Amino acid sequence: MSSYMARSEDFEKKWYIIDGEGKTVGRLSTRIATILRGKDKPQFTPHADIGDFVIVVNADKVKFTGKKWEQKKYYWHTGYPGGIKSITAEDLAKKKPGEIIRKAVWGMLPKNKMQDKLISRLKVYAGNEHPHVSQQPENLEV
Repeated sequence: MSSYMARSEDFEKKWYIIDGEGKTVGRLSTRIATILRGKDKPQFTPHADIGDFVIVVNADKVKFTGKKWEQKKYYWHTGYPGGIKSITAEDLAKKKPGEIIRKAVWGMLPKNKMQDKLISRLKVYAGNEHPHVSQQPENLEV
């Protein structure tokens, strides 16, 4: 008797749309990461790419709990000596509203070759409109 191993070619990718208005960033991100990876499917296999596409609209209206808007910081390094930079969540939301969700989901994906492929299936938009109408996305309640 052999074990079933899912293959990426055997699955057709679905498109889901999630409204981020009033949703907590962490809870929203965990649900998105699960869908991108395909862990919500009974055929889940860790090495196979069976996840779906996710569109997030109203990313500028997500919320944090507590004082995270002022206290949470995102860090990056320029590559030069002493080149550590940081920005608060509040300032990042003003500059790039969708980046908060993208960074949260990025941290929840596996740290391997699949990470870039999985995050490319996440489409985040600040407003209520998106250009993926032709893919006929299904509404998903989180």
